[in-house]
Amino acid sequence: MRRHSWVAQLGVLVIHNDPVVEAELWAMAPDGVTVHAARFESPTSGGAEYTGTPWKEMVESPDVRRGLGQLGRMDLSAICLCFGSASFFGGPEFDEGFTAAARELAGGTEVYTAGQAIVGALAATGVERPLVVVPPWFTAPTFAAARGYLEAAGRGAADLLQYQLDEEWREVRRHQLFDRGGRWEVRPDEVCRQVAGRFPKDADGVLIPGSGFRSFEAVEPLEDELGVPVVTSNQACLWKLLDLTGLDAAVPGGGRLLGRRPAAAV
Repeated sequence: MRRHSWVAQLGVLVIHNDPVVEAELWAMAPDGVTVHAARFESPTSGGAEYTGTPWKEMVESPDVRRGLGQLGRMDLSAICLCFGSASFFGGPEFDEGFTAAARELAGGTEVYTAGQAIVGALAATGVERPLVVVPPWFTAPTFAAARGYLEAAGRGAADLLQYQLDEEWREVRRHQLFDRGGRWEVRPDEVCRQVAGRFPKDADGVLIPGSGFRSFEAVEPLEDELGVPVVTSNQACLWKLLDLTGLDAAVPGGGRLLGRRPAAAV
């Protein structure tokens, strides 16, 4: 059996019922890179539509504080908040406020958000006008927040496409799709089909935000078909770790972002 040194360790803060983050990150992780999760109660667990969380409220959550403290005592390379919607609604103020407070709670371990990782990954791949492909459980307020967040970062969306689940899910309220099991129904081949069929001529890349939206397996097929970079939330979170730790490790299936390892541009 091959054995490898542990060269980098990524901690992730993820909502309590999201199985995708760890599954995708472990599938992507190069030899010697490990992934360690702490969970917090999803803001939508009571059935409400998500419309943002102030960073002070997020960092004061008992689950988040406990998770940061536990991850911080593990001597990890970095910790990522895998909940991009909080960044979309809160903007740079959320990113800056949360990461500063979280870093202190984690005993000095570097902390970044999925939003920061996404913006960095778009810059690193030279994408300025992506087609933004959102999960089926995102709603209109999240669409607007995501557009605004990207525009503030100089990466305005060329268009926005919402992935559609099968007909049997049509009667479920959109913001409840994730909690009702829709997270298990996303198929990478169908992601490819829907994106390729709606890719606008003026887009120079594809962005697939949503940590709980299974899409990593669609990255290289889409890049091959469309000829542009494809960035996903979890892929960007891993890229940020590799960039922070200076690891030059190509990831099979990781597309342009994780294949040739472009350096950070922001």
